[in-house]
Amino acid sequence: MVLEFDGFDWDRGNRTKCQKHGLSIELIEGLFARPVAIIPSAADSQVERRFSAVGQTGSGRKVFLVFTMLRKGDERLIRPISARYMHKNEIESDEKESPGV
Repeated sequence: MVLEFDGFDWDRGNRTKCQKHGLSIELIEGLFARPVAIIPSAADSQVERRFSAVGQTGSGRKVFLVFTMLRKGDERLIRPISARYMHKNEIESDEKESPGV
């Protein structure tokens, strides 16, 4: 899936939720500077379409991110909902299913 976007949408709620798992805004935004595996989330809310992404930090640590896309004017923005570092068993499973990502 190719993702085209103009930036990110942050507020206190999604910033706090992501940071409580030890991930900074810069780290999350930086995930999209490298290859990211993106799939539609099976757990869509009734209000918005959600996506799951797996990417790597600059230091190689794997991150799991749930986000939605929204429009503000002419801009198409990524709105992170939740982000966390992946657990060892998740990484092993992901590497079998998506080698190289």
